Amino acid sequence: MEQQERLPVPLCPYGPYHALSLRVHELTVQGRNSQALELADRHQGVVELLGDERSTAMINQGRMYAQISLGRLQEALVTGERLLQRHRDRGFRASEARALADTAEVLIKLGRLDEGLHRLANASRVLENVPLSNVRYIAALSSICEAARAAELYELADASAAYSMEAFPMTPIQRASAELQRAELLLEWGLRLEHVGLVEEADVRFARAVVLVRDLATMGFDDAPLAAALYALALVKTGAVDAALEAAAGLVVPLRDGGHEHEARLAHLAHGIALRCRGDYQAARREFLAAAELAPLSPQRLIFQFELAHLAAVAEPGESADALFGAVRAQARHLWQLRNERRSMLQQARRRAELEAARERADRAAAQDPLTGLGNRRQFDRQLDRLADARGGAVGLLLVDVDRFKGINDRYSHGVGDRVLREVATVLRAHCRQDDVAVRLGGDEFALFLRCDLGTAARIGARIRDVIAARDWTEFAPGLRVTLSMGVAQLADGMDGRDLYDLADRHLYAAKRSGRDRVAAAA
Repeated sequence: MEQQERLPVPLCPYGPYHALSLRVHELTVQGRNSQALELADRHQGVVELLGDERSTAMINQGRMYAQISLGRLQEALVTGERLLQRHRDRGFRASEARALADTAEVLIKLGRLDEGLHRLANASRVLENVPLSNVRYIAALSSICEAARAAELYELADASAAYSMEAFPMTPIQRASAELQRAELLLEWGLRLEHVGLVEEADVRFARAVVLVRDLATMGFDDAPLAAALYALALVKTGAVDAALEAAAGLVVPLRDGGHEHEARLAHLAHGIALRCRGDYQAARREFLAAAELAPLSPQRLIFQFELAHLAAVAEPGESADALFGAVRAQARHLWQLRNERRSMLQQARRRAELEAARERADRAAAQDPLTGLGNRRQFDRQLDRLADARGGAVGLLLVDVDRFKGINDRYSHGVGDRVLREVATVLRAHCRQDDVAVRLGGDEFALFLRCDLGTAARIGARIRDVIAARDWTEFAPGLRVTLSMGVAQLADGMDGRDLYDLADRHLYAAKRSGRDRVAAAA
């Protein structure tokens, strides 16, 4: 029964109460961002009281996406920075890549382009070292796509979206979400190409978008409001004006009434273009203005400003309207040139990220024990220092000594002793979850930082002791027997890392004084 308490945790990437966090994400996907924030506030307190740190992180991630959609970018950056630090502290590399990309998107939208591109480059670098089997890989790739799109690096965004769709098996929901993301990217890319006169290239993107959303649009408004809005826009941009007019006209009111602001501005845009094509210029202008009012970010406003200027040139041809349209087109071309320069900036950011990665690898090597592959004393000291800021759950420390290890070296050789240490390290590592950290302090001394309470830490120690005691050590050397002594302590209010170590150390010596081959959780 004790082992069953431990094993399910690493098998599930989500917390036990993740259903509470999923609803927050569902609301953001549906465009109900204000409701998502209200629900996040209510659910976060519940999961924190239940000690479910992973679900808390998922809720905060949904919170950040809602804040981004509502244009509350400073708040989104604060939320994203906290998530990034959490994932780094726990060594969650795929989640770190995702948080880097998410905060890159926010920084880019805030106009802090150099910082944003640097984080985008780092997100790609971190993700390169994540196995494709990691369940969070696709999510990280999706965030990289969105950050690239925010910087108008459409080539990178499209390559990321295409790779995620082609390289990974997806559930129907994941597939639909990926297709919608890519379709919206292609439509925005096509509009921007059209603005700078690259009409043939734009038409290719519009045609691809139609294929992606055609089937999804049949799911119905309630199930796929974004698909319906994107399909209307894709139809009008591929010349199906009557079909687009019919689709868009029935979308605008229910989208706005339902709080789907993002989808509503796309429907307004599609409706306005269709009305302009039919010569109803006054109604088209109302649609474009309504779309612009719902666009909190400047790149989106540029699209609607261009359509308004185009409308003026068509509806009231003359010197003034032509001059206005020419100025807007010139601005679009200038911004497109700046977009092209960002591709070089991203390459430079990647080179900086590679240099930083080399320094990080050197730092990790300096904090790693070469014999066992565990962290070394330097890593141990870092973990102790971080405990001062430990939040969101219990923290236990398990100190481990190999009993009479000097006698093993003297009787069987140092080569056998090294094999024993490596085997003990393997067993310790096998009992670690992602949140736990195993280190070799030096000699025959080890430590485990565990995200659990005192009783659970003691049970983990007992299981490790049993595994070592039951192992057939005679394959290492005839007559060899290995046992462990352990001391356990839990971080309490008012304690720092050194206090925790001193308490665990006292318990370790109590175990030795009591005869060794045992776990002591109280002096």
